[in-house]
Amino acid sequence: MLADYHMHTPFCRHAHGEPEEYAAEAVRKGLSEICFTDHSPAPAGFWCDGMRLDEFPAYQEAVFRCRESAAIPVLFGIEADFLPDPDFLAFARQWLPAQPFDVVLGSVHIIRGWVFTHGGESLEKWKTVDVAAVWREYFDLVGQMADTRLYDIVTHLDAPKHSGYWPPESQIPEIVQPALDRIAAAGMGIELNTSGLLRPCKEIYPSPLILNLARERGIPISFGSDAHGPQDVGRYFDQALKLAKDAGYTHCLRMRGRKKELVPLPGG
Repeated sequence: MLADYHMHTPFCRHAHGEPEEYAAEAVRKGLSEICFTDHSPAPAGFWCDGMRLDEFPAYQEAVFRCRESAAIPVLFGIEADFLPDPDFLAFARQWLPAQPFDVVLGSVHIIRGWVFTHGGESLEKWKTVDVAAVWREYFDLVGQMADTRLYDIVTHLDAPKHSGYWPPESQIPEIVQPALDRIAAAGMGIELNTSGLLRPCKEIYPSPLILNLARERGIPISFGSDAHGPQDVGRYFDQALKLAKDAGYTHCLRMRGRKKELVPLPGG
């Protein structure tokens, strides 16, 4: 059975449903365990897609309450953004290790102030930029994130494809491989995030090409629905499992207290 290590709650202000509803849906779909990973708070003055810092205790309490009643293990995690700013990193270096997390997902949503996965003006900007240059800058930020050793798993690894913009496929290995080398050196995992099937790109994160490059480097994988409502939990995991096996993966990550272990994929 697979585990869903990427789920949000109403604390991020763009999800709905109580944690207990997510857990019940996970049991219904036969998942082995789940981890709540809502968006991390950020210090004042920085973009934040998540809860305020003073709301974090209530988020922790909600997850721990769910853990007490759930029929499967419920882990406590966070999706923490990376920004290459000294003040932001000083906060992250102090705050992240001080929390009782099982999993810290690392994500990059911003390139020089541009929240590139949002709609509206953000989406319009994609029509005017050098797509390959944006991908290069994004994957350099992912590499910088890995270098910090503050995060456990990179989520939605090829996030710039969100709105349906890719560089030529022949350029993708050259763009991506340096970041994968840094992820491997940091001992991090990457996530098969099925929410991409609901985005304009209509593809799981990461693509088969990038997943094969990750497997060649021995980078372990986890699975995440990026659920923003109970109905999303474990969505499309059958497709993600096939993608993993087609890339040559035989095991996936299980985590407790930010320590990793590998367990066999379902079906051998």
